[in-house]
Amino acid sequence: MTSGRETFGSVLRRLVTYIVIAVLIMGFLNWFFNYLIPGLVEKNKALEGLLVVRDFQPYVYILAMLLIGWLIVSSIASMFYVLLSPSYGPSAAAAVRSMIKILGLGALLAGIAGGVAGGTAGVALGGFIGLVVGFATQQVLGQAVAGMFLLLARPFKIGDVIDAAGEGEVVVTDIGILFTVVKRKDGNVVLIPSTALVGQKIVIRKQTQA
Repeated sequence: MTSGRETFGSVLRRLVTYIVIAVLIMGFLNWFFNYLIPGLVEKNKALEGLLVVRDFQPYVYILAMLLIGWLIVSSIASMFYVLLSPSYGPSAAAAVRSMIKILGLGALLAGIAGGVAGGTAGVALGGFIGLVVGFATQQVLGQAVAGMFLLLARPFKIGDVIDAAGEGEVVVTDIGILFTVVKRKDGNVVLIPSTALVGQKIVIRKQTQA
């Protein structure tokens, strides 16, 4: 299974590599801040100034987790793209990939916020960050989910003549994750939101050949 120059095997290897790198980096940072610096200061009191470096430990952890976490999320999204592309086409696969990236980023931010705060406060903060991200992106996510359903279910295809969302006898010219583009008889182009098509009646007047 391929997607451009990528194969499932290459994406899987990249994902495993990023996970190993994440473990190594977090292990190194833990050793550096909690063992190396205290050990040096214990051996040489003149190096007590190094202890100030430990004040930056949370920020270094956040930066490292954001960077590696995003690489891991992107790799998982690419894996789904490679798996789905042969069966559902590049458009549907790209929709799923975008959705995974959005959800992954939200989960990553919530998890980091909760981990940094720690304890009950961490759980509350992580949940709050997740709620904020979800609320801020709910419209886009709703559109994306609806568009992904249309791309996967394929109730109509490009070139079909349909009645939908108050538009009659329009020709489907493009099916995207957020909008389906149709063309009226008068030549005007209409962008129909994906959410307006899901759960409503669609009349297919003329189908193109598969």
